[in-house]
Amino acid sequence: MDSVKYIGMDVHKEAIAIAVLNSSGKLVMECVIETKAITILDFLKGLRGSRHVTFEEGTWAAWLYDLIKPHVTELIVCDPRRNALLKEGTKSDRIDARKLAELLHSNMLRSVYHGEHGVRKLKELARSYLAISKDLGRVMSRVKAIYRSWGIPVWGSRSTHHAIAQSGWARSRKRACVGERSSTTSSSMP
Repeated sequence: MDSVKYIGMDVHKEAIAIAVLNSSGKLVMECVIETKAITILDFLKGLRGSRHVTFEEGTWAAWLYDLIKPHVTELIVCDPRRNALLKEGTKSDRIDARKLAELLHSNMLRSVYHGEHGVRKLKELARSYLAISKDLGRVMSRVKAIYRSWGIPVWGSRSTHHAIAQSGWARSRKRACVGERSSTTSSSMP
């Protein structure tokens, strides 16, 4: 007989709280395991029958989805904002895992999209590009603010180096240094 297991996982950086229900909805196992690939896969391989797994969308969701998907019958990554049952009553990792398993057993979870690798990598690259572009803009604004505080006019998208060269600041600074040297030299002579 093929027994069905409904597995709820409450995922955190160091550990995952797991609750396993059988086909009738009875709790058959609770445990806490490390958040490591080999530990998670060993746990899943130790369960017989068809495995239906759920966990909430979060920092670890993409990695965990890719790890678990080939080893289970059904995998649902759910939206934590839609799980009203988890907000009621006492909160703990063990209780949250059990409630997730119960919601999965009752077919009351709505999944969020987790596409294939290619789409995810493209999204990550686009997100990184946008973040770097914003960071570069912030850094350039800070540099321009520093130059403006020194009296160096900097406009628009012109290069800062070009703006310094055109401003004459470097030449005037050089003249001031030379002038200081020549005045000290003349005063030190008898």
